[in-house]
Amino acid sequence: MIRPAPPTSGRSRRRGDEGEVEVFVADEQGDQPVDVARWEALARDVLTAEGVSGDAELALLFVDEAAIAELNQRFMGHDGPTDVLAFPIDDDDVLVGRSPDGSSSGPDRGPVDDVPLLLGDVVVCPTVAARNAPSHAGTYDDELALLIVHGILHVLGHDHAEPEETATMQAKERELLDRFHRDRGDR
Repeated sequence: MIRPAPPTSGRSRRRGDEGEVEVFVADEQGDQPVDVARWEALARDVLTAEGVSGDAELALLFVDEAAIAELNQRFMGHDGPTDVLAFPIDDDDVLVGRSPDGSSSGPDRGPVDDVPLLLGDVVVCPTVAARNAPSHAGTYDDELALLIVHGILHVLGHDHAEPEETATMQAKERELLDRFHRDRGDR
């Protein structure tokens, strides 16, 4: 469970302008079943519990082993597939009011208003999750839930590079899973 470019001090903003937290989910693989609505609800619940509010967006993508292996190599420099990657969008990287490629607004387009708080992307490989589940979280559903929560926490600035950070992040994962997955897993 890894993520590119860890922020040094967590996200500085968790509140977008007036609006709602949205989670965009795409199942781009066909190897394992994915309950898109269930995982979208889990992601939204976790974001809200972690203080994200207003007009904010997160993308949750389910991909095959080839796709995640390519991302893992490209962004992490590691060969082979992994279970989850998180790509936080740091506030400084989002150029509000400039569109679409960071250039000036130009004569044919004015400044962009009401841009949502873009949190980032969480990419999960269900095939790797299914393979790891028996020796890790137990069931396939429990493994997917853990990976989603883990990825979201990374997007929000949590890390596990040091033992103290690991303990804090694992405790937060357990709390969120107990609250939003284990108690409602049979919905």
